[in-house]
Amino acid sequence: MYRRILIATLLAVAVTAVVLGLPLGVTALKLVEDFTRADLSTRSQQIATSLDEQVASRHPIDVESVLLAVPRDARLMVRTKDHEYVYGSDPGTSPLTESVPMVQSGTVTLSAPSAPVRTQQFQVAGLVLLLVVLSAGTGMVVAGLTARRLADPLRHVAARAARLGAGDFRADPKRHEVPELDRVADALDASGAALSQLVQRERELVGDVSHQLRSRLTALQLRLEALATAPDPEVSEEAAAALEQAERLSNVLDDLLAAATAARARDAEPLDVSEALTEAAAEWREPLRSQGRALRQRVPEGLLARATPGRLREAIGVLLDNAVRHGKGTVTLTARNGGGTVVVEVGDAGPGVPDQLVPYVFERGFSAGGSTGVGLALARALVEADGGRLELSKARPALFEIFLPVARADDVLGVPWKIESRPR
Repeated sequence: MYRRILIATLLAVAVTAVVLGLPLGVTALKLVEDFTRADLSTRSQQIATSLDEQVASRHPIDVESVLLAVPRDARLMVRTKDHEYVYGSDPGTSPLTESVPMVQSGTVTLSAPSAPVRTQQFQVAGLVLLLVVLSAGTGMVVAGLTARRLADPLRHVAARAARLGAGDFRADPKRHEVPELDRVADALDASGAALSQLVQRERELVGDVSHQLRSRLTALQLRLEALATAPDPEVSEEAAAALEQAERLSNVLDDLLAAATAARARDAEPLDVSEALTEAAAEWREPLRSQGRALRQRVPEGLLARATPGRLREAIGVLLDNAVRHGKGTVTLTARNGGGTVVVEVGDAGPGVPDQLVPYVFERGFSAGGSTGVGLALARALVEADGGRLELSKARPALFEIFLPVARADDVLGVPWKIESRPR
C-alpha cells in the first residue's frame, strides 16, 4: 500500500513537472530573445530619429553622434540614397538583427552577436530546470509523508481486523484523524463488542443446555433404575431397555459438547508463551507508566502451550486491564510450567476482591468498580474455548491464573493442530 501510494503521488508530481516545466522553459527562452530584439529595435528607432533630424536640418549625416546608442559588440549599418555607413565589428554568424526605416529614404540596422543571448538562455533554462527539480524533490518528500500517513493507518486497521478475526475483541482506542479510516475503526470496535457478546451467549447457551439435559437425563435414569428392579419381569425388561437408551443419549450429549469445544479450538496452535506475553506487556506498560506504576514480566524461554494467539492475547489483555483499572502498585505477568499445563499468572498489589464477591467475579454483568462486567466472563470463555481454564487463585491481592494445555514434543511452532470437526 505504501509503495502504491508513493508511486501514484510521484507520478502525479512528474506529470505536473513536465506539463508545467516544458512550457515554462520554452517561454523563458523566447522571452530572453524577445527582450534582446526589443532593445535593438528601440535603439535602432532612436538612431533613425536622430539621423532624420540631421537630414531635416540639412546637415550632413554624423554617425559619430549616435554611437552611444549602439550596444557593445554590436554593428551599426546606416544606408541612405547616396551613402552607407558601417560602425562596429562583425557580429559573427546568426546575429540578432533589427532594421528600422528612416523617413528620409534610408534604413538603420543594428546587428548583435547571438552568443551572449544564448548564454542567457542557457542560464534561464538551468534556473527553470532547478525549479523543476526542487519542485519534484518537494513533491517526493510530500509524497513520502502522505503515503506514510495513509499507509500506517491502513496497516493498523488491517492488523486490528486480523486480531478481530483471531478472537481479539478488545476495543482499540487509537484513531488516525482520517474520517474514513476512523469510521472503519469504529465499525471494527462495534463488531468486536458484538462478537464478544455472541461468544459469551454461545458459552452460556451451551452450558445451560448441557445442565438442563444432564439434570433431566439423571432424573430419568434414576426412575428407570428403580423400575428395572420391579418384580414384574416385563416392566423390568422394558425399564432396562429404556435405561440403555438413556445412557446412549448421555454419551451422545457428551460427544456433541466435546465436538463443540473442539470446533471452537480449531485455530489453536503451538504458541510461544514468552513471545505472546512480551507483546501483551509492551502494550500495557505505557498505561501503567502514566499512573506511576510498573509492570514486571517473568517468563522462561521455550515455554510452549496450545492456544489461539488472538484468544490468549484478549484474555491476558482483559486481566491486565482489570489490574490497571482496579489494582494498585506493581503488576506482575509471569508464566511457568505446571506439570502438563502452562500457567500464566497476572497479579497486582491492590486491595483485591472482597471475600463475599469472589464467587461472582466471572459472572456476566457483575462488576465491583462500575465497569460493564463483561471482561472477566469473556476472558474465561475464550480460555475455555482453547481447552484451558481461568481461575481467581488469590483474592487479596488479586491473582488470576490461566491454565493452558502444554504443547506436545512433536508439535511444530505456528502450525495449528488437527482437531476432528465432527462427533465420533
